[in-house]
Amino acid sequence: MLEYLRNAADKPAAKVLMFVLIFSFVGWGAAEWIFTGSSRDTTLIKVGGAEIPVQQFNSERSNQLAAMSKEEQRSAYTDPAKAAALTEKVMSKLTMNQLALNRAKDLGFVVSDKRIAEEIKTHPQFQVNGQFQPWMFNYVLQNSGLTENDIAGSLRGDILRNMTMGAVNVPLNVPQFAVDAAYNARYAMRDIEYATVKFEDYKVGEPNDEQLKTYYAQHPQIVPETRTVSYVFVAADMNKPDLYDEGFKKAQKLEDMIISGDSMKDAANKSNAKYVRFDKIARNTNLSDKILDADLIAKLFSMESGNESELLELKEGFAILRVDDVHPEHNADFNDVKKSLVNDWKKSEQRKQAYVLANEKLTAVKNNKSVKDLKDVTVSRTEGAPLEVLNVAFGNSVGASVLTEDKNAFYIVKIGKNIMPKSDANKKASLRKELEKMNLRFIQDDYSQFLKQEYPVKVNQKVFNRFIAK
Repeated sequence: MLEYLRNAADKPAAKVLMFVLIFSFVGWGAAEWIFTGSSRDTTLIKVGGAEIPVQQFNSERSNQLAAMSKEEQRSAYTDPAKAAALTEKVMSKLTMNQLALNRAKDLGFVVSDKRIAEEIKTHPQFQVNGQFQPWMFNYVLQNSGLTENDIAGSLRGDILRNMTMGAVNVPLNVPQFAVDAAYNARYAMRDIEYATVKFEDYKVGEPNDEQLKTYYAQHPQIVPETRTVSYVFVAADMNKPDLYDEGFKKAQKLEDMIISGDSMKDAANKSNAKYVRFDKIARNTNLSDKILDADLIAKLFSMESGNESELLELKEGFAILRVDDVHPEHNADFNDVKKSLVNDWKKSEQRKQAYVLANEKLTAVKNNKSVKDLKDVTVSRTEGAPLEVLNVAFGNSVGASVLTEDKNAFYIVKIGKNIMPKSDANKKASLRKELEKMNLRFIQDDYSQFLKQEYPVKVNQKVFNRFIAK
């Protein structure tokens, strides 16, 4: 789009198009950037028609941090993975709470002031020796910075959420026959016989060029698509409104230069901005570059050759990306991969020879004939034989004879008989709890998906990037 506007910048039609584009972007998050009012928008999540501001996120995050040990708090601040997990947990809780409140409102649930007063009187935090004390209530308010309305609103929300979600939080009773069936399926064992035919037991010579070319024609090696890309970057302190606005204005001027026809490199030099170019990067490339992370690389691979991105707001500033050239996916040249094909060809030839013997043994087993090296073992679902053998031993019926393989060998498996487990009351009790939790989780997940369909959840990514993704 920038390419088109650059080429047609002086045409009346281009000016009309730019006018239409500007007002087509007037929406949640976009209008603020156009009219420089983004610093006032603090809505982090929209749940249906309700809004959750970033201040509410910070409050809930503080509550969860306060409930952690010092070591857990330290990890939440220093370990990026744990910090991200905490952020996800807080956002999930806020979203689910609001979904429940939205549903309670639509169902017409009401919590009276009398009910709130009773809740306050019975709340342990406001009691002394088991009796409600007004002075204790006032003391808590004064020291927490909360008002009576804050307390009442919090309690009313808790009650409404419980009205909405209470029914789906009660574990369902699992019938005994279901527990028994799951117990038998998990702990039953099987008698099997199996033989192994290893690929490495077969010796093959060195392949000639003709053999390698034939193999390569059947197993071509693909060179993935790569792209030559570049970007310009304007650094800014995104947490300070004045510096944010200063960086945004500088980035806008840079964008105007590019639209007017300057190359990204020239525009960056004129604006004292950073310009970086990478030649032939792959989609899954991990660069040491601090700006071009995996998300931006993914964005570059969604763009067409010769196009620039819109002005992007990042954690450390503003950027514009460009795809300079696309190098399509193609088959590698035979001569470039010839050496690496040798081992693959040998493994393929060994497998072919092993397959012949493996089928001969399978036929003999099916005809109840004697087979050399046939082992007789008792296996569980997790122990007693190679993983592929266990998979077919419990994935097929008793009496079946099956051929399977992994990357190094073929296995001929004959399934004997089931060995039912002895009853264990403790294991069954543990399994019952596990099944109850699974059923409860299924119900909760289904109801959560229903609520999200009724009240669509949208995250304001600009606010998230600015205030939270640090």
